[in-house]
Amino acid sequence: MSTYILINKYLIFQAGIGISANTILLLFRVYTFLLDRSPKPTDLITGHLALIHIVMLLMVILLSPDLFESLNFQNDIKCKVFFYMRRAMRGLSIFTTCLLSVLQAITISPSSSWLATFKHKSKRFIFHILIFIWSLSLCFSRIIFYVVTSSNMTQSNLLILSKHCSLLAMNSIITSLSFILTIFRDVSFVGVMVLSSAYMVILLYKHQRRSKHLHSTSISPRTSPEKKATQTILLLVSFFVVMYGVDLIISSTSTLLWVYDPVVLGVQRLVVNVYATVSPFVLISSDKKIANALLNVLQKCR
Repeated sequence: MSTYILINKYLIFQAGIGISANTILLLFRVYTFLLDRSPKPTDLITGHLALIHIVMLLMVILLSPDLFESLNFQNDIKCKVFFYMRRAMRGLSIFTTCLLSVLQAITISPSSSWLATFKHKSKRFIFHILIFIWSLSLCFSRIIFYVVTSSNMTQSNLLILSKHCSLLAMNSIITSLSFILTIFRDVSFVGVMVLSSAYMVILLYKHQRRSKHLHSTSISPRTSPEKKATQTILLLVSFFVVMYGVDLIISSTSTLLWVYDPVVLGVQRLVVNVYATVSPFVLISSDKKIANALLNVLQKCR
């Protein structure tokens, strides 16, 4: 129990750090989008990703025992709303990271590539794609109908999700179908991330070989930022895939075996939220404008 309490405290701390970093990233992206005459498509997507992660991490704080009890409406509704939002935001995080990876692959693709035909089209359809993935993600959380308050049922019928909320035992067909559909959706998008990342790695490798062949150590101003952005997105995707793999192993075991361990659940929640917490720091550190602005603020504070 002491380990579980310690994990919950760390979850709140992790969520607070993540919300602060994502808020900074989102504000800068909104500022860029409103004032910059030609914002990059990736600016909109990374801002969208920051917004999703803010909501995702807020769910962690709202589901903490003390705050959950202080909210003045039925626990059953609270459980359904919070877990619906948490699952929806997790799906949106996967979709948006995948979209970011694909868009960067299109951006750095050579003019002779078939992907080059999508460069101008992608800028026009980004907003429509985001609306589509919101609709798809919000319609993919039917499991919330089985989320109830723990005190309403006997423990034998429940898979405990938190101190107050649990999941009703479902028909084996429904459980298997829900599990398979969710895994298929997630693995499909992770697969696209991996393919687009592999394509970007190949392009960067070819560029490096070409530079060595020409005996040149300098890179054109236009190429350098694109290369840096590509490396940042490759780092994000790699980190996401590793965290997703760990989460998949833990959640699959708990769901299929219907086994609950509060410490295992706490560790899983930490793993799920690591990407949402770390990703804004990666994106902020790779953006000179944000990094310089934050350094100026720190210097003034001193």
